[in-house]
Amino acid sequence: MKRASIKDIAEKAGVSIALVSYVLNDKFVNRINKETAKKIKEIAAELNYKPNKIAQSLKSNKTNTIALLVADIANPFTSQVARIIEDETSKRGYMLLIGSSDENEEKLKQLIDLFQKRQVDGFIIAPVENSENIINNLVETKAPVVLIDRPIDNMEIDSIVTNNFEISYQAVNYLINKGKKNIAIFSYKKNLENLKNRVEGYKKALKDSKIYLDSEKIIYIEESKTQSEVYKAIDELNLMTTDALFFTSNKLAIAALKKLSTLDIKIPEELALVTFDESEAFDIFRVPLTHIKQPIKKISKKAVELLIEKIEKTNLLQQQIVYNSEIIIGKSV
Repeated sequence: MKRASIKDIAEKAGVSIALVSYVLNDKFVNRINKETAKKIKEIAAELNYKPNKIAQSLKSNKTNTIALLVADIANPFTSQVARIIEDETSKRGYMLLIGSSDENEEKLKQLIDLFQKRQVDGFIIAPVENSENIINNLVETKAPVVLIDRPIDNMEIDSIVTNNFEISYQAVNYLINKGKKNIAIFSYKKNLENLKNRVEGYKKALKDSKIYLDSEKIIYIEESKTQSEVYKAIDELNLMTTDALFFTSNKLAIAALKKLSTLDIKIPEELALVTFDESEAFDIFRVPLTHIKQPIKKISKKAVELLIEKIEKTNLLQQQIVYNSEIIIGKSV
């Protein structure tokens, strides 16, 4: 069946093609006879007319699509961000395309190239390790870009992050105030600012409390081997001289909980636990975890708001926005 066109509607209504275009695009509403406009819309519905989005985008130089590039869509934090961003873009008349780079800079580059060919109007990106040049090249094309969750130092680009250093400092201080003096930290072997800031917050809290910084209690994990390396680290960590564990990622905490569930260790009497972010997996552990809650809704909504401002306006000042996270007290300390 032939797809109905504006010309078909105009011929059946006995009006000009231009008038049909004005009515269907809600232009010059006050200057067009209401009965005529009603008749045109009824004929359009009768013919099952669908606007040609490709033609519209060529004319307006906009596709009303936004690309969201995340590092790991399987991460509970990331999936919540994606869900909220999808809702927000839809409310504003945009369609969201989502890609997961799987923490791989080459895949991130491929996704950016793909979405640029799809002529998306802008990008919301959670950078991966060593992706500075890739993102800088994208910015140089004048594409609107907003970074979320992971900042990139020394790059003039809009970003929305949380207070990783300060909240980590507060969380470790909370452990110290609860009498914990031998605190180990688990993080990933990644050159990412958010993770580095979390480790630095841990170090500063110990230093300010004049607690010896034991390098053996700073444990870096290869992400591709999260479970096996966390298991091994806990086996090698002297739990007799460790009274708290601090995790910079919920994925690290989940792996540790699986291991700890097999050991005869009382939580929090013998070992306290604090982690970044939530996870449904925590629900099956024997005590509710004290965790750092990032303002996911604020981050996600602001990312959409800021990107659409950049798409629809020019010469906007760059913004680096930092939101505060909070410590949710459970029963693991």
